[in-house]
Amino acid sequence: MLQDLLNEQKSLFAPGVHTELRGQNNRNRRVVLLSGDVMANVRSDVSGVSARVYRNGVCGFSSMAEYTKEAAATVLKAALENAAFMDRHAGNGKPPLAPLTGGQPFVTEDIHDPDQKVYVDFAREVDAYIAAHCPKLTSRKVLATEDSMEKLLKVSDGRDAHILSPRSYIYVFFTAETPAGAPVELFKAFGGSGTFDVNFTDPAALHDGIDQLYEQLMQKREGVYADAGEKTVILGGMMTGMLSHEAVGHTVEADLVLGGSVAAHNLNKRVASDLVTLTDFAHTAFGEPCPLPVFVDDEGTEAKDVPLIRNGILTGYMNSRESAQHFGMEPGGNARAWMFSDEPLIRMRNTAVHPGKDKLEDMIASIDDGYYLIDSGNGQADTTGEFMFGVTMGYEIKGGKLGKALLDTTISGVAFEMLKTVDMVSDSVFWCSSGFCGKKQPMPVGMGGPALRCRVKIGGR
Repeated sequence: MLQDLLNEQKSLFAPGVHTELRGQNNRNRRVVLLSGDVMANVRSDVSGVSARVYRNGVCGFSSMAEYTKEAAATVLKAALENAAFMDRHAGNGKPPLAPLTGGQPFVTEDIHDPDQKVYVDFAREVDAYIAAHCPKLTSRKVLATEDSMEKLLKVSDGRDAHILSPRSYIYVFFTAETPAGAPVELFKAFGGSGTFDVNFTDPAALHDGIDQLYEQLMQKREGVYADAGEKTVILGGMMTGMLSHEAVGHTVEADLVLGGSVAAHNLNKRVASDLVTLTDFAHTAFGEPCPLPVFVDDEGTEAKDVPLIRNGILTGYMNSRESAQHFGMEPGGNARAWMFSDEPLIRMRNTAVHPGKDKLEDMIASIDDGYYLIDSGNGQADTTGEFMFGVTMGYEIKGGKLGKALLDTTISGVAFEMLKTVDMVSDSVFWCSSGFCGKKQPMPVGMGGPALRCRVKIGGR
């Protein structure tokens, strides 16, 4: 755990300007097995300190790749000088940031750092089970990983914090061949928030999930192509989460709103059906901890839930302190930085559609000819809300019943139009937290939601 070398440096903060001083350590642990052979075995730690000063609408920033009192004093001095320089040449005379209530510093407990052998041994046991129980694979890969951000934050106003946020996963990748010899692939991620030794104590706990993944791949081997066109579909929770993040969430990040996203002219307007409510959750959702909880952001703002869509109406944006002041909104703790050398950007935390009242089986039974789309391996969207997502696992729906599995396909549309077609929402929520958001700098995020029945364009052969 980072030793607190920064508290006494607060005496160097200049009066009258918002100042942030952040020490940080990013650690990564990773082991990769390909068909039983170790292909990667990595441990890395990157530490440093940075300072940011806000003055008259501009920011001065400085960082150093060492964590010492001397480095902290150096970056503070440089950030003040950079802010003064920027103010002279680009300042726009904006008022100071509205002050935040401080309160007690927020501190999380220290975390354990398992030996690398723990990752290797666990991955080998998982791989051995796959080799023994999944005979029709042409290749298999097991990836055991943990990453964490430890941040020690001191601010001129707001909440000081010392936070560790580890997450750990086992990724399982399978490849097989269709009867015609074409490759088909699927993968599954196990894990979530927490260190590797806490999340993974018994390889047998993964066996049911591995068996299910293998069964789905065998069904996909015999799969069919979707019929191209606009179809009635059910998006599974993973697909709903990707839509929430990529096609909606980015359009309502205030910096992208200021850049002209589709949300810029839709505040307080209908963008979805009455059944759709969407929130960027801070640390608790639907009575349970979020997959990647955030309690304080890197500007010292206490993290709160940010309502984005309520009953189909766009109600708000995700903000930094500066953008919240511009839009007359309350900051919710969305300014986050990946490395010590990164400035905080407006980022999502745990973005999800709220559950509804429908049962998934009833949703399937309601469709005579359509598709149930479960998993995606990739996707993209732009600030117009137009999206295209790959679909790696899904099924036909024929006469209200699941049919054959689908071969890889795509769906596309415009989010704020497609969401208006939602007419059923399931009563359970699926979360995913194993990826990174890539907005200028990586960032761990959670995303999720219930199953949605809607209309969407689907690709064919």
